[in-house]
Amino acid sequence: MKKQFPDQLSTLGHPQRLAIFRLLMRRYPDRVPAGEIASALGVKPSTMSTYLSALTREGLVDQQRSGTSLLYAIDMTTVQRLFGYLFGDCCRGRPEICMPFSTGTAPMPDRKYRVLFICVGNSARSIFAESILRKVAGDRFEVFSAGTRLGSELNPFAVQILQDKGHDVSVLRAKDVSEFARPDAPQFDFVFTVCDQAANEECPAWDGQPVSGHWGMPDPVKVEGTNAEKALAFQQAYGSLKHRIEAFAALPIGTLDRIALQKAVDDISRTSQETLA
Repeated sequence: MKKQFPDQLSTLGHPQRLAIFRLLMRRYPDRVPAGEIASALGVKPSTMSTYLSALTREGLVDQQRSGTSLLYAIDMTTVQRLFGYLFGDCCRGRPEICMPFSTGTAPMPDRKYRVLFICVGNSARSIFAESILRKVAGDRFEVFSAGTRLGSELNPFAVQILQDKGHDVSVLRAKDVSEFARPDAPQFDFVFTVCDQAANEECPAWDGQPVSGHWGMPDPVKVEGTNAEKALAFQQAYGSLKHRIEAFAALPIGTLDRIALQKAVDDISRTSQETLA
């Protein structure tokens, strides 16, 4: 097995292959179509195929066919072995040298946790998530949301649904994610992306190594048709997020270490995707 590690590291040494690996890590446990990866990274499909083949050959990425599409996901077992090798063999298991941050062996302190939800526009899905968590468990969480694109405004359908469900919309505004990358910005315990496009993009390297999750879902803003059909799409997005957030809020965060929390967050994403399928 150790003979494979240098080849895996060499494969990740290529900038574009590393970019693909990082994107799939951000999207884990999702399976992502090759075309979407190529579009997100601005790589020609033929070149992307070569890169993905190299990552698959080394076992870092798993390939699965769905109809006429090829879907790709991180092979976490292989990745864990590679990182374990780097830490155990190369670093001789010295966390103070190789991992100068929390290794996740202690429970997260029992306090009010800061959570950030990110989408592209910060007009609907991330606003829903911010509002739902604040209402479901606002005494335990300080909640924020932001978008990766400038110039966003709150979607009127989203605002109406929140008002109908008894949320306080006076505290809401569309924000750019750069607002939370400033030196005086709050340090987050959890960061979630709630749309695929935002997860595909590079976001700031958050201080404090927050637990991260990807809870992607279709964009209700893009739904065309009558006002009733559009409203239904927003209702469905709200319901899907409410299901995930209630599961998240029910976690005994103060008793779980970072590794257990990350697994729980990933499980919520995986279970929700199976429910939507």
